[in-house]
Amino acid sequence: MRNYKDLQVWEKAHRLTLAVYKSTKAFPNDERFVLTSQTRRSCSSIPANLAEGCGRRSDGEMARFVQIAMGSGAELSYHLLLSRDLGFLSSTEYVALSAALHEVMRMLSAVSGRLRGTPKPGVLELRANG
Repeated sequence: MRNYKDLQVWEKAHRLTLAVYKSTKAFPNDERFVLTSQTRRSCSSIPANLAEGCGRRSDGEMARFVQIAMGSGAELSYHLLLSRDLGFLSSTEYVALSAALHEVMRMLSAVSGRLRGTPKPGVLELRANG
């Protein structure tokens, strides 16, 4: 069993989730149970699935939860775009959140490759000071 808090990708996904929660506070009240909720759930699903995968017994199970996290990231990408296009996120917020998401997605892809036996060079999944 791994400690999810030792995963650099989990830490970045957690920070992204905090930023998304902060940004979605300003969404209109009538979006509270729709876009606000969906955006927050898709984002928080990324670190939550990493944590759940770390609690599993095998690399294969962990890889499955990494794939689920990647699906949640793709969903979040659309929610961010829709939020920007509806005027709920400024261009600056959208660019910052999308860049953070892109980094998390890149790292998830690397972790997935490593778990499946095809590591991506130059990507460490554990924090150096772990």
